Amino acid sequence: MRATTLIATLALTGGILGAGAAFMPAMAQTSGTTATTQANWLTMQQVQTKLEAAGYRDFEKIERERDKYEVKAIDPQGQRVELDIDPVTGDVLKTEVKRSK
Repeated sequence: MRATTLIATLALTGGILGAGAAFMPAMAQTSGTTATTQANWLTMQQVQTKLEAAGYRDFEKIERERDKYEVKAIDPQGQRVELDIDPVTGDVLKTEVKRSK
């Protein structure tokens, strides 16, 4: 009886370790993909420089979100806006006017 319990315990432990070994490379691969993607992101300073060149000024906030930058600034027409910015290209994805002239 004792040998049967030992064999069952060893088999169960081996199965758990095997499943963990199979799962870990998948986790590492997912983490690496995210890090690689974010490595291609522009810096906040680069985003601000690009927006300044497009006529935006008086930056109140530049924040890094999950998949974009969020910026609050004055647009070329003098309106307070909130922008969603593509983190790799610096292109404006969405503009929301917060306050008109």
